[in-house]
Amino acid sequence: MMTRDDRATAFRRMHQPEGGAILVLPNAWDALSARVIEQAGARAVATTSAGVSWELGRPDGQGVTRREMVEAVRRVVRAVRVPVSADIESGYGAGTPDEVAETVRGVLDAGAVGINLEDAPGRKGQPLLAPEEQQARIAAARGAAGGAAPFINARVDVYLRQVGPEAGRFDETVRRAHAYSAAGADGVFVPGVGDAATIGRLAAAIGAPLNVMARPGAPSVGELARLGVARVSVGPAITLSVMAAIRRAAAELLDKGTYEAMANGMSFAEANGLFASEGSEAAAATPA
Repeated sequence: MMTRDDRATAFRRMHQPEGGAILVLPNAWDALSARVIEQAGARAVATTSAGVSWELGRPDGQGVTRREMVEAVRRVVRAVRVPVSADIESGYGAGTPDEVAETVRGVLDAGAVGINLEDAPGRKGQPLLAPEEQQARIAAARGAAGGAAPFINARVDVYLRQVGPEAGRFDETVRRAHAYSAAGADGVFVPGVGDAATIGRLAAAIGAPLNVMARPGAPSVGELARLGVARVSVGPAITLSVMAAIRRAAAELLDKGTYEAMANGMSFAEANGLFASEGSEAAAATPA
């Protein structure tokens, strides 16, 4: 059985692609989704804050408390054997370095071996935090890890939030990426960019493992690997597709009284077997 340190080491190595083996992280929001994603062949699992928030009946954007997110991460970790990276949004509370550190300690105690920390929202109505403030928060996250070595993925939301003139977003993203790496980030996450040319330029300029968020219409995983991307995730996209499937099935049942939308579901025995096997219990021990 892998210890937490083993999983942390393995997860870090996954960001150093060999032979184009880009790290693909489908995003989970609970034990069920995490277990199904692992069974599908994922080498690691990342949580989606949006999915966790919606599962708890809250909006995304720090709609949950630190405690709720930590417990959600704990449930995901216990459901799988593979490494888990936790989306901690902007760190919860007022997002001070001390509060970020507290959140990091919580998700590490829950068994996560990586975190995403975003630089949005900013203060006083600004879309982003000042780079210096985010640097202090990243340094606090690194210090809170103690002897652990989580992979800190610093999210740069310039493109996602469409900050500033379009012509300046590339340079601002790279400037922030370099600052965050200098503060202790291991990788850089740039959601909101989907064209191959820009992604390739970012991968070359940032100099750290680049994570992009893929969506329908984005370059394929293979093309992203050729562009120099180290890691691809999908944010809430899988959650949204599941929600749409639930709505289709419910609408058909209620409107037509028929059941075709449920015809291709997983069998009860297979679903139950996901949690009856020893695999579902292998990560339940206290992380070492």
